[in-house]
Amino acid sequence: MERSHVVILGAGPAGLTAAYLLGKDGVASCVLERDDIVGGISRTATYNGYRFDIGGHRFFTKVAIVEDLWREVLGDDLIRCKRLSRIFYKRKFFSYPLKPFNALFGLGLFETLRCVASYGRARFSPVMPEETFDIWVSNRFGQRLFNIFFRTYTEKVWGMPCSEIEAEWAAQRIKGLSLGTAIRNALLGETAKSKQDVVKTLIDEFLYPRLGPGMMWERTQALAESLGAKVHFNTPVRTINWDTSGVTSVDSDGASFNGTHYISSIAMDELVEALVPQPPPVVVEAGKSLRYRDFLTVALIVQQPELFPDNWIYVHDPNVRLGRIQNFGNWSPEMIPDPSTSCLGLEYFCNKGDDLWTMSDEDLVALGKSEISELGLVNGADVVDGTVVRMPKAYPVYDSGYSAAVSTIREFVASRLPNLQLVGRNGMHRYNNQDHSMLTAMLAVRNITGANYDLWQVNVDEEYHEEGRTISEADIRLMESTQPRVPNRKQ
Repeated sequence: MERSHVVILGAGPAGLTAAYLLGKDGVASCVLERDDIVGGISRTATYNGYRFDIGGHRFFTKVAIVEDLWREVLGDDLIRCKRLSRIFYKRKFFSYPLKPFNALFGLGLFETLRCVASYGRARFSPVMPEETFDIWVSNRFGQRLFNIFFRTYTEKVWGMPCSEIEAEWAAQRIKGLSLGTAIRNALLGETAKSKQDVVKTLIDEFLYPRLGPGMMWERTQALAESLGAKVHFNTPVRTINWDTSGVTSVDSDGASFNGTHYISSIAMDELVEALVPQPPPVVVEAGKSLRYRDFLTVALIVQQPELFPDNWIYVHDPNVRLGRIQNFGNWSPEMIPDPSTSCLGLEYFCNKGDDLWTMSDEDLVALGKSEISELGLVNGADVVDGTVVRMPKAYPVYDSGYSAAVSTIREFVASRLPNLQLVGRNGMHRYNNQDHSMLTAMLAVRNITGANYDLWQVNVDEEYHEEGRTISEADIRLMESTQPRVPNRKQ
């Protein structure tokens, strides 16, 4: 039996943040990771010397203590990167946010006028209640712009009609951007008082590790282990044992780990399934009802040094299954070992077990090569090599039943497992950015060392993370002071 004061499930951004900060506080911990690499979806894969993300991961935050930690870990290896991302629609590029003249020449005068008229109707007569993604976006952009710039890509990502996606996701991800704002900024220039007031899509640069986001988590692992933590690879969570006092131990393929506190960043459905004894049927059913969207990257090596200036491109063409394209040399030149080549990450959104997920790597590389050639972005003859990386449970799905299911599991954990804290994207079934996953872990560590933060207050309002003022230490102290105290179970 290996003893640790804190047992951490998952070596992604949240889990490793917790391990490192616990070590700095002199608290022993161990991290259980089912894979053989750290970082979760924020890892950096390698192939023949090429480094590529599993999706692009900008390092941008309004949370000062998170940025401080990035700089503490990475130092001069955290570089500043220029941002350019565009929409590709009908073989044309469109700026985002929309610029009137760009839209005029791209869509044509007649279609532009129809979009403006549709926007006007939406503003004067919005559809209520705003319960679904399509209604929320159409009320702010108009039905025609929703169909052109939101529907196709969103349905590729989530694999369901926009009418089945809750409005909460739209409110979190794109609040603060409107057609009126875009037009005003394009015609009159940016009117914000400072860069901190600029909304997400107007930010033109971000921080990035020079060798990709995995560099952050490889280094955090090393720092945590230098402080006494131990990361166990190829160690999937099989059972989470509990009794009236809370979690007592975690088992994995013949090994058992126990401690006084537990932090989980593994998928919430897997957490519920692993509990022994089995929790009440309503909790079991809540776990089974949670849905996820899986993801795979087809990395193509192209024998051309400069293909397009974008960091990433959103593909809104319904005739291809490709959803997004990353150009990793435009994130950091050091990701590309041969400067006469490029490495593109073609992103496909799928469900584990479907035709895309089960397709052979060879066929996926051929599909990617065919589709990027069809779009006219790359000459297929210039593609000289490729590989595939699959990532299960990349995105927790916000369907009509997820909120009630999460609430049920939250209530069970709070009432029956007081020494277990849920953190991170999959641990909380929240479509969090990396910085907010890290913040939940930071507060979990403070709770273990005597504080009383409600982790569920991180990222609950319907304001996009990159909008508004920076969250400071004072804000976090205030967050703690406003949380209700809960009784401790009598020992």
